[in-house]
Amino acid sequence: MSQSEISLGLVDSEKLFSGTKPVEERHRIDGASLERWMVENVSDYAGPLEILQFKGGQSNPTYCLETPSRSYVLRRKPPGKLLPSAHAVDREFKVISALHKAGFPVAKPYGLCLDESVLGTMFYIMSMEAGRVFWDGALPDLDPAMRRQVYLAEIKTLADLHRLNPEEIGLGDFGRPGNYCARQVERWIKQYRASETEKIDAMERLIAWLPGTIPEQDRVSIVHGDYRLNNMIFYPDEPRVRAVLDWELSTLGNPLADFANVLISWAVPYDGRANLKGLDLAALGIPSMEEIIEAYRVASGRSNIPDVDWYLAYNLFRLAAIMQGIAARARDGTASSSRAAEEGRTAIPLAAIAWQFAQRAGA
Repeated sequence: MSQSEISLGLVDSEKLFSGTKPVEERHRIDGASLERWMVENVSDYAGPLEILQFKGGQSNPTYCLETPSRSYVLRRKPPGKLLPSAHAVDREFKVISALHKAGFPVAKPYGLCLDESVLGTMFYIMSMEAGRVFWDGALPDLDPAMRRQVYLAEIKTLADLHRLNPEEIGLGDFGRPGNYCARQVERWIKQYRASETEKIDAMERLIAWLPGTIPEQDRVSIVHGDYRLNNMIFYPDEPRVRAVLDWELSTLGNPLADFANVLISWAVPYDGRANLKGLDLAALGIPSMEEIIEAYRVASGRSNIPDVDWYLAYNLFRLAAIMQGIAARARDGTASSSRAAEEGRTAIPLAAIAWQFAQRAGA
């Protein structure tokens, strides 16, 4: 398959995903009800309250809450019919609460509301962390030296996460420790089938191949589940991570599977967002995939990083299944983003790239 056949299409990611917008009608919330809850549950809260919606994000509607003295972020479960176990904002709140206490860079958690009578679905409140979000993986506003430092900081932060002891920070019960990839493959096959809108041949081949070829898991770590450059905030004036965002898919699991999700950016054609394939990385100062693998190996204290092609095939399969879910939500009218239908169509090229890595892994 040629690169033109698997292109995902260029977008102006900064324009599409940065900043806020007025709250879309389908995501409108009861500001008076929210303010009553915050008065009772968020320490030092003082209104009045202005509510905006972040442009970025496909899964959970995310809001900017402005007050005269402080800004907050609200993440809520979307309304409507949803896939089983998806949009678990309560799990997000649990993990960022534990990580914040442990000193890992996440937003400060303020409160979780499980009472759906307040806003219609569960939600939580966290701090607004000022800084930079890099939507375009080419980092066009940075010089080559700074680009390299940003990517190395991304990898060092992930290795720091994987080296945390879940038991010691109160997350020993955050997931089942073993057979992570087997459970994930089974889960995403089910999720894909539940949201299937058309038959994708590459997905069928992956569904047949992945379950019988799962590598042995040698460590158990807290895994983010969707770790990538545009899911983190960097400090405004230095290449250091201020907060890692979007913990919806986090659990206990195989750190190599989590790390390989980062490598997707090097495997998928440049699209104006996180992906990098086809760019002159050396000229840009961006580390190659091989350099990223070595940086993670050193930072995580490993002797080697095995089965990279399998983990890439799995992560691309999972991403294709997620995009299929977005396509289904666009069809059903429950997607958080106005671009959901377009995003959903990327399931087909992503599945094709996943199958290429499966073949490299012996399929």
